[in-house]
Amino acid sequence: MIKLYGIRMSNYYSLAKALLIEKGLDFEEVKAPPSQDEDYLVRSPMGKMPAIEVDGKFLSESLAIATYLEKLRPSPRLIPEDPFEAGKTLELVCHMKLDVELVARRCLPEVFFKQPVSEETKASTKSDLQKGIKAVSRLFIGEPYALGETLTLADFYACYCLPLASSIAQGMFSMDLLADQPRMQAVLTKMAEHPSVRRVGEEQKQ
Repeated sequence: MIKLYGIRMSNYYSLAKALLIEKGLDFEEVKAPPSQDEDYLVRSPMGKMPAIEVDGKFLSESLAIATYLEKLRPSPRLIPEDPFEAGKTLELVCHMKLDVELVARRCLPEVFFKQPVSEETKASTKSDLQKGIKAVSRLFIGEPYALGETLTLADFYACYCLPLASSIAQGMFSMDLLADQPRMQAVLTKMAEHPSVRRVGEEQKQ
C-alpha cells in the first residue's frame, strides 16, 4: 500500500491525495509536518510535503508523484497519450505551479503568519504574479476543462494552485487575481464538485 506523508492543510498534499483517490489506489495517510530532521529528509530531500512511500522507497515533489501514479495506474488517464498534448498539459501545470503559485508564496508568511516580507519582495511578487497569470491565461482553454473537453492533470493543479495564489494576492495586494479570468473561474467551480476533490475537502474538515 502507498503511504502518503504530509499534512492535510498543504495544497500539494491535498493534490497528491486527490490524485490517489482519482486513480482508485489504496493508500495510507501519515501525518508528517515539514522538517529538516534526517529521517524526514530521507523521504523528501528538501523537507517539504508531500512524499510517498512505495515498498520502502520514497518519492517527493507533486509532479514526480503525479507522473508515477500515471504510470502505475494509466486509467483514468490524466496526461494525454499523444506526446505533444502530454507536453502541453505539463506546460500548463508548470506555469501554474512555478509562475503563479510559487510566486505568490513569497508573500505567504505575511498574509497567513503575520511575518513581514520586504517591500522589494512585495513589489516583485505583485509584478511577477500579473505576468504569471497572463501566461497561464494564454494556455488555458476552459469549456469545460483547463485544456478543453478532457479532464487532465492540469485541472488538478488549477484546483490546488490558483485558489491559494488568489488568496495571497487578495490578502497582500487587495488584488483579485482571477477577476478577468472567467475560464479559470469556471474550471475551479467545476473541479470543486469533482468527486475526488470534494472528498479531499470534506476529509480536510474532519
